[in-house]
Amino acid sequence: MATAGAPRRFCRCACFCSENLYVARYGLHLCFRSEQQLRQDYGPILRSRGCVSTKDFQQLLAELQQEVARRQRLGQESAARKALIASSYHPARPEVYNSLQDAALAPEFLSVAEYSASPGADLQGLLQRLQTVSEEKRIYRVPVFTASFCQALLEELEHFERSDMPKGRPNTMNSYGVLLHELGLDEPLVTPLRERFLQPLMALLYPDCGGGRLDSHRAFVVKYAPGQDRELGCHYDNAELTLNVALGKAFSGGALYFGGLFQAPAALTEPLEVQHVVGQGVLHRGGQLHGARPLGTGERWNLVVWLRASAVRNRLCPMCCREPDLVDDEGFGDGFTREEPTTVDVCALT
Repeated sequence: MATAGAPRRFCRCACFCSENLYVARYGLHLCFRSEQQLRQDYGPILRSRGCVSTKDFQQLLAELQQEVARRQRLGQESAARKALIASSYHPARPEVYNSLQDAALAPEFLSVAEYSASPGADLQGLLQRLQTVSEEKRIYRVPVFTASFCQALLEELEHFERSDMPKGRPNTMNSYGVLLHELGLDEPLVTPLRERFLQPLMALLYPDCGGGRLDSHRAFVVKYAPGQDRELGCHYDNAELTLNVALGKAFSGGALYFGGLFQAPAALTEPLEVQHVVGQGVLHRGGQLHGARPLGTGERWNLVVWLRASAVRNRLCPMCCREPDLVDDEGFGDGFTREEPTTVDVCALT
């Protein structure tokens, strides 16, 4: 058991290096342990998706082996990038690295957070202050940042993108964007956003999903543009809950779409489309199947915060749906801990 005052050590599940490997051209998430297992488990569906020749399969095999190796190095390489950026990078908008101020937040968001933390706050009162996108899917929308803060953050992100600093992929599906902990924005921006504002809000909206026990996160910005990522295949997040905020710029297309929970049958029947509104955040359960339609024109940048509760995920890894096989990791890892906090029910299939 951790001693009082000692920093918590976060972990990842060992499945990260073998499961949910995304192959965009075949539109599949694969589990990969060996060539024989790959052929046995996925041969028919791979052939139906166009992986037909020996060359096709060998190319896929090489890509999966490279992705496993990349994931195995990820924590160490990310820590090295963060250290180099901290020592050598010169921001264009240094004010975004200051501790999060109320002035950066939309008045509606401040009001929602204040209500959520007030004595006697309840779900019905909160829902009067939010836009309910889907009552059935429990998807909500609320303005989060002011237009001026979105602009300042975008200018900083574009400046970093143009720099010669090393850049990590934001996640296993997106190739373009920024990991906020590597850029040094976790401590001043994302952690206070989670602890001061999102925690009381999520505790009312999603108590069954660990909304009141959020203790870590993974935050990144994704970029969609011509010649880069243009769309995102259907998936679910490695998170109990997710906040997705549109930062800009001018664009058309790229709507989010949502199905059911990933555990449910026919989860993508009649998907719900949700348009982006700059400055506004979409709140949803991490297990909700979703993706992004193809970008039409322009550039789209979104801040995504995966919110995690070790009290939930310590019991069941959301990616392999088994008791997690813990591996020590850097920073917040994937939100698992070795100590045993009071557990809560895993998010129900409702």
